[in-house]
Parts: sequence; C-alpha cells; structure tokens
Amino acid sequence: MNTHEKYLKRCLELAQNGLGTTYPNPLVGSVVVYENQIIGEGWHQKSGAPHAEVNAIASVKNKALLQKSTIYVSLEPCSHYGKTPPCADLIIKNKIPNVVIGAVDYHEKVAGKGIQKLKEAGINVILDVLNKESIELNRRFFTFHQKKRPYIILKWAESKDGFIAPTHKQEQKPVWITNSISRQLVHKWRSEEHAILVGTQTVIDDNPSLNVRNWKGNHPIKVVLDRQNKLSEDLSVFNSTQKTIVITESTKNFKNANCVSETIDFTKNVAQQICETLFKHQIQSVIIEGGAQTLQTFIDAKLWDEARIFKGSISFENGVKAPSFSGNLITEQHVLNDTLSIHLQHD
Repeated sequence: MNTHEKYLKRCLELAQNGLGTTYPNPLVGSVVVYENQIIGEGWHQKSGAPHAEVNAIASVKNKALLQKSTIYVSLEPCSHYGKTPPCADLIIKNKIPNVVIGAVDYHEKVAGKGIQKLKEAGINVILDVLNKESIELNRRFFTFHQKKRPYIILKWAESKDGFIAPTHKQEQKPVWITNSISRQLVHKWRSEEHAILVGTQTVIDDNPSLNVRNWKGNHPIKVVLDRQNKLSEDLSVFNSTQKTIVITESTKNFKNANCVSETIDFTKNVAQQICETLFKHQIQSVIIEGGAQTLQTFIDAKLWDEARIFKGSISFENGVKAPSFSGNLITEQHVLNDTLSIHLQHD
C-alpha cells in the first residue's frame, strides 16, 4: 500500500461512521496531511451538516500549514451550493495545493465539476486512488443515481431444512429461527438502510414494528405492501413517528399524518413499480425482510443487489419454503449456532 492509498484508506474508515445518518447524501471521509502526518480529519455526519472536507479543514489547528498540505477525500468535492457551500471553493480559499480523490461523484450536480474547478484554480489533483473501494463504500448512493432505484438488500432467515416459517405458528408470533445475536445484527442493519419493506402477509402474521429496538440508530422508513387495503391502522407498522409508505391498488387516507399511500398496478412488473415509487420518495436503499412471495418477486425480476441469509439450527419439516435464488457467495460466517451467508447479484 503506497502513501496515497494509506491516507485514502483512513478516509474510507472515517466515512463509514456516517452509514445510516447521511441520507440522501453520500458517505465521505477526509484527512489533511502535512509532511506525512495527519493534521486534520473529518467525515460527513448527516444531511445539512458540514461536509467531510469542511470538518477536516476545521480540525487543523495551525491553518498556515494548509498551504503546504495535501487533502485526501474519498469522493469528489462538491462544486455547487446545496444546504452547505461548495467544498471545492473552501479548498481553493485555503490554498491547499494538492487534492487526492478516491472516486468521481456521479451526481448530476457534481459529476466532474468539482475536479474541474480545482484544476482551473491551479491545484494538483490526483484521481482514482482506491477507486474500487471508494465506489463500493457508496454503492447505495451510486446505484440510486445511476440505476434510478434504491440499492436493494434481501434478508431472510430459514430453518435448517429450508423453510422460513412453519405451517402453523400457534401462539408464538413471530416464530424465531435465529438466535438473539443474529436478531440484534438485523437491527444494526436496519439502522444503516434508508427503508425497510415487507408484504401484507408478514404484517398480518407477525405484526412487526420494523424499527431499531436492539441497536442505537435511526429507524428506517417503513414500506408496506397492502394491495387490497387489508391492514388495520391499529397494527404496529402504522403507529410511529417514522414515515410509512403503503403501496396499494387504491388510494387510502390515514389517521396518522406520517403514513402515505402510493398506488401501483399489481398485475404487472410489481418490483419495478415499487422501485420507481421508492425512487420518487428519494429512498437510496431498502432492506426487504419478507415474506417469501415478496422476496421472490424481486428475485424473479432480478431487482436486487445483495442477499443476507441466516440459516438457523431448528427444523420445521414443512411450512413456507425459503425463496429460490442464485447469486455470488461473498462471505459465510457463524453467528453462534446460526450461519450467515451474504450473496451479490450476478454481474
């Protein structure tokens, strides 16, 4: 690993701190280096707050050193006025002579304009250091802007013999396949994603809250499929200060002002229409937690990016079959007595 990669790696580590809190903005980290020493660092913490470069420059105690320093940033500095002033202008104002960038920002308001502005100011710009890693970090942001849909994560738990639910649930709702540590991990995941989506039957069977109870972080926006408006407003998914989007066949008005309905045609291209609806609501990522029919709908439409599958140690012998899919296995690990496998969509 060369010197530029070393400092860009630190930018990526810092940027990761913003996962789940920066939507709709990307994850960005930045460090300022003088004579091979980091003298300032920062990351973008939430939308509307100062960007990574602003925080990194502000943390430098001796501002005179900026004119002899290099600033590293995981994503191209912005060049436009949004909720905050352009970072490219700040770099120019502080006369920082060198900028090292991990990836170009594909957002139409940036898209190379920040780099151009820096170069026109006479700044030495080095591009594409740890480019692959920088793009991977912001896979949600890039998927949203390039594919015009959210980054889609499928998640389910299946029994040792391949069922996601028994035939009869009896008194226990929901039936837990995984252990408490795996369930806590799922809550961590929820805090990292912009939205969470479930189908009608899952809400009827389990009455889930779809929030972050076992982890500290933001609650995701709830997305509920309810084609025929079967679901009562007394259910937990509707009792929240968090936004709930109900995707249905006919418009419905809710008592809770945080609930809105969106209509689609359930007879064709359901997954695609859901993606278009979520894109309209500026949702960058969604974790789909079930049930089997909902998951299979996205799998069959090839509208998914990542699948996270727990296999528990219990057996049901019969029940609701786990979804059928094919993907590239990336990792497999044990969470106590559960096995977690993570797959990516085939290229």
